[in-house]
Amino acid sequence: MRLLHTMLRVTDLEKSIRFYTDILSMTLLRQQDYPEGRFTLAFLGYGDESAHTALELTHNWDTNHYDLGNAYGHIAIEVDDVYQACDAISTMGGEVVRAAGPMKNSASGTILAFVKDPDGYLIELLSPKRSD
Repeated sequence: MRLLHTMLRVTDLEKSIRFYTDILSMTLLRQQDYPEGRFTLAFLGYGDESAHTALELTHNWDTNHYDLGNAYGHIAIEVDDVYQACDAISTMGGEVVRAAGPMKNSASGTILAFVKDPDGYLIELLSPKRSD
């Protein structure tokens, strides 16, 4: 077994695709319109779906707002340098909501930050795991 993808519903598909490709450096893997169902699916990721987990963005054509609810947590992405990633994301117009820094109440040495996508979904940026 393996995790195939995570799905998020988005209100502006093109804006979301730009965020995930331009700001978070994902690749648009495939996109398909379903006119009879009035929705579009776009799959993005950091590698071929045969070996990597993808992010599925679902755009329901007749919906212009979603309530995020309080059960959703975040998507986590490992980056080489969290501080540098936050600087780049801010420069490109992304919203950093928790600046890069050490994980609170932990001696792990993990550096993390949080950013928001155009629909308000949180993305955690994590430093690579240390091999001690």
